Amino acid sequence: MFKSLGKILIKTLFLTSIITNYLILLPQSLKAQETENTTPTAVSLYNQGVDQLETGNYQGAIASFSASLEITPDADAYYNRGYVYHVLGDYQSAINDYTLALNLNQNFAFAYGNRCYAYYLSKNYTQAIADCEKAVNLQPNNSNFYIQLGNARDDSGDTQGAIVNYDQAIQLNPNNAQAYYNRALGYNRLEFHEKAILDYDQSILLNGQFVEAYYNRGLTYYKLNNIELALNDLRHSAQIFSLQGDQNQYQITVELISQLENLTR
Repeated sequence: MFKSLGKILIKTLFLTSIITNYLILLPQSLKAQETENTTPTAVSLYNQGVDQLETGNYQGAIASFSASLEITPDADAYYNRGYVYHVLGDYQSAINDYTLALNLNQNFAFAYGNRCYAYYLSKNYTQAIADCEKAVNLQPNNSNFYIQLGNARDDSGDTQGAIVNYDQAIQLNPNNAQAYYNRALGYNRLEFHEKAILDYDQSILLNGQFVEAYYNRGLTYYKLNNIELALNDLRHSAQIFSLQGDQNQYQITVELISQLENLTR
């Protein structure tokens, strides 16, 4: 009857924040190699690309990283150019650049993590799982990698395996609201709605403006036949959607509220 919202990616990301956490900035030692030479060097072009990336000049960043790579192939430059393609929604170009970065640095955990995410957004869940597993093996204490791995497993149909990954993310970072939220979605899929409520509770406790958690907790209360609590959450989520300027989701939520209110009359 009611459609729930999708899972939150590493806000990362979605591409709201996927990889800001993963952006590889130029090492100080490499910056120190710049000279007064007026001829652009691979280092100066790379630095220019980083500056353009940080200011949102994505086409300029692509051009600068490409020019740097023409002079000297570099894993970080391929990675950051891949990130720009990723932000722009060109997932295949992003995958290509992450692969080139990995060809130069096979231990580049963030390149595996971001390529996993690009594969995930391309709905290639098998490759996404393989890359996230490599990222986890290289950085077993990175909770975000476990969330990405769980997302890929969940969408591939392995919800039980996804919950295990979300468990691991929460063990590493008990303050990660997204991990609780995604685990709640998994519990919903498995019809463990009481467990889902507890996880939505925790995600909201950690992030009081987590509108998707309010919305989906409201739907979960409806599934548990608690119309009053469902209405409370949906009304609250409608207020946040309105404040955020998300008029589409606001209208959807208002319509759901109206339907539930009719059930109580």
